[in-house]
Amino acid sequence: MSNAGNFQVTTPSDREIAMTRVFDAPRHLVFDALTKPELVRRWLLGPPGWSMPVCEIDLKAGGAYRYVWRSDDGSKEFGTGGVFHEIVAPGRFVATEKMDGFPGEGALVTQSLEEHDGRTTLTLTMRFDSKESRDGALATGMADGVATSYDRLDEVLASL
Repeated sequence: MSNAGNFQVTTPSDREIAMTRVFDAPRHLVFDALTKPELVRRWLLGPPGWSMPVCEIDLKAGGAYRYVWRSDDGSKEFGTGGVFHEIVAPGRFVATEKMDGFPGEGALVTQSLEEHDGRTTLTLTMRFDSKESRDGALATGMADGVATSYDRLDEVLASL
């Protein structure tokens, strides 16, 4: 990961994961890159060798989102989805997230954006139904995947 010193993962409680990253872009651009399908498809690609054939976002309270990734050879596929609970553009949104095939209820995800001097700090907090669910998510290597995706997001933001 190219910006390892700029990405932090913590566990603020026994049910939470918090990931923080600073981007050299104003928060309205970061918010757009997190919420507009044409931008999300450019950076939230999963591991190398995967594409995102489904990226649907109905950005409103009660609106749903759905992402599906597929291996380039078509042999594997996985997805996630949820419902938005709160949208406060361009500073924050809250949604549920449930990965296909994973046990438990999923997580409540809050993404907060704070801008200082043209740079935006993104804090993504996931609150799980149990410590076991949180630990299971961490064990998947999720944080490494997020770090890689955030590096791609940094490149997309630089191009906007």
